[in-house]
Amino acid sequence: MVRMIITRRDLLKAAGASWVLGQLGCPGFIAPDRSSKELLTRQEDPFNAEPRLDHLLESWVTPYRSFYVRSHGNQPAVNPDQYALVVEGLVERPLQLRLEDLERVPKITTTATMQCAGNRRSEHSRTKKTGGVQWDAGAIGTAEWRGPRLSDLLGRAGLKPGAKHVWFEGKDSVTLKDRQTLFGGGVPIEKALKPDTLLALEMNGLPLAREHGYPVRTVVPGYIGARSVKWLGRIVVADRPSENNFVARDYKLFPPEATAETVKPESYDPIYEFVLASAICKPVAGETIAAGKLEVGGYAVPPGMDGVTVASVQVSGDGGSTWTPAEFVGKEAPFAWRLWKAKIEVQPGLRTLIVKAVDSRGQVQPEQAPWNFKGYLYNGWHRVPITVL
Repeated sequence: MVRMIITRRDLLKAAGASWVLGQLGCPGFIAPDRSSKELLTRQEDPFNAEPRLDHLLESWVTPYRSFYVRSHGNQPAVNPDQYALVVEGLVERPLQLRLEDLERVPKITTTATMQCAGNRRSEHSRTKKTGGVQWDAGAIGTAEWRGPRLSDLLGRAGLKPGAKHVWFEGKDSVTLKDRQTLFGGGVPIEKALKPDTLLALEMNGLPLAREHGYPVRTVVPGYIGARSVKWLGRIVVADRPSENNFVARDYKLFPPEATAETVKPESYDPIYEFVLASAICKPVAGETIAAGKLEVGGYAVPPGMDGVTVASVQVSGDGGSTWTPAEFVGKEAPFAWRLWKAKIEVQPGLRTLIVKAVDSRGQVQPEQAPWNFKGYLYNGWHRVPITVL
């Protein structure tokens, strides 16, 4: 019997090559493809999908099959043998790092929640139609991310005076109304140097799957998912925010009166941090429930500020007239969601379940979120209509 010894390098190469093997009719080694996902498709091209909300309660760390997929353009197939990450700009020593170079850098593991800025956009659209993917509350997931600290790579490159921002450029091509571009993000230098900001090579103990950014993505805990750029190809240290479309024009929070025709994006700052939010995952909207005691479950997300956590969650089964404190379940970590459950009494009829969260500063999740034409950062009370018999 021949015994095969498979190295982590073999796993990484297999993860990137699995799509090729599938094309040839060979079984993929790891990195399951889209067919392994249990998601509701919100857009086919580019592919965007989220899980049923009750699937999010299966575990504190979201399994691959239930982790949402956010795409702005194509999902590039990166050959690991040809991959190179460029680090340039206001640095003393520009770098060009191959995948094996990144693998040799000391790694950390951090558990953090990833959330699209457009999560719950469909609720904005109930007020007035918004553009973009019409997400329910499932464009969110929590994973164990592993890879080198971004600060270690920036330290190796050496920061020059005037370094204030770090730009990220992906390899995914995006079609805009007037041109083709690459997706990009960026963060202030202070966030880039935080010890939990990293370049992830792994997600939940396996190399990144293609749709989650293989072979390398940034992970910026506490920030909206658009700042955690997939298929990372270039890092630029600069004295100003990124000029990429998805920093300079998109992923900004505009006031309710602004429109796409009248707004001047350069007058607004990019969105960076999460906002305090919570959602009911079980029961799901439209379910028929027996009257009496009902267990309700969901998630709550802290705002993306250092040291601020979710302090409490309250649930109502009568439209907000009375509130029941929820109990946290599972683990807790900075910049990660808290899962919760509560038992409430529900009476026969058409009922609306509501949840709201309070953070460690005493800030309460708002009852409504101001409308904006981009549909970003909806964090009003989450309401779930049910029928009680």
